[in-house]
Amino acid sequence: MIIVVLFVAVMGFSIGDRKKLTWPENFILDATGVVQQWFYKPAGYIAGLFEDLTNLRGIYKENEELRKMAAAYARDKNKYNISEQENQRLKEKLNFTEKQKNLNKNRYLIAQVIAVSNDPYNQTIRINLGSTDGIRQNMVVVTEDGLVGHISRVTPFSSNVMPLTELDDKSPDSKQYAATVLGKEAQSFGMVDNFNAETGRLSMSRIAENDTLAKGDVIITSGQGNVFPQGMVIGTVEDVQVGDIGLTRTATIKPAADFNHLKEVFVVEVPSMEETAE
Repeated sequence: MIIVVLFVAVMGFSIGDRKKLTWPENFILDATGVVQQWFYKPAGYIAGLFEDLTNLRGIYKENEELRKMAAAYARDKNKYNISEQENQRLKEKLNFTEKQKNLNKNRYLIAQVIAVSNDPYNQTIRINLGSTDGIRQNMVVVTEDGLVGHISRVTPFSSNVMPLTELDDKSPDSKQYAATVLGKEAQSFGMVDNFNAETGRLSMSRIAENDTLAKGDVIITSGQGNVFPQGMVIGTVEDVQVGDIGLTRTATIKPAADFNHLKEVFVVEVPSMEETAE
């Protein structure tokens, strides 16, 4: 049937007047137009489908780039926020060291804690400064809160810190800290020489019977003996008891430093006599 319709249409075009068509020719042209439309629309749909697929591929690539940019923005924003917080925290620490410098002209070297020993009989802290950085044995180590301990061993690029938590009055190798009360330096004296692991408290002994030390006082290093510098905050007095002999008293001290969350510490460098004279 389709072949017949097409044949008649061709014959009509070939023998008839192209400008003025008869009604059978018009009918045939309309019929072939409908048939062409049937074939043309699916072809258009297919062509449009391929074009849409191409556009979708481009949109997908653009979305991938946008996702990468968004991820990079979020990453950079987080880095910026972390950097801002870190800068603020370090500024506060540096303000602390500047205050200390104004008081006693000591230099404070900031160090990173790189290891903490879990051995209950040897709880040392390792920092990333050594002899090449000017670190020496018996330098005290502090945080912005208070005294942590002292340098016990030095290598070229790192050092060991013996914390206050290792103080033992029965051990000949344990250091003792000559201490006094902040604001009562001429009226109070004792030795911080022991740490109780069960209570988490320090003990200060050899306190004279007439000493003015009392609960709530802030204990600092006295500087006597010229081993450790003066003015390092050790902790706060929680209780005062009569000593074993009865002629002296002992005090229980809550440490000022937090030994469980150490990330950065300061090594205190006391200026030499020549530098002090200058």
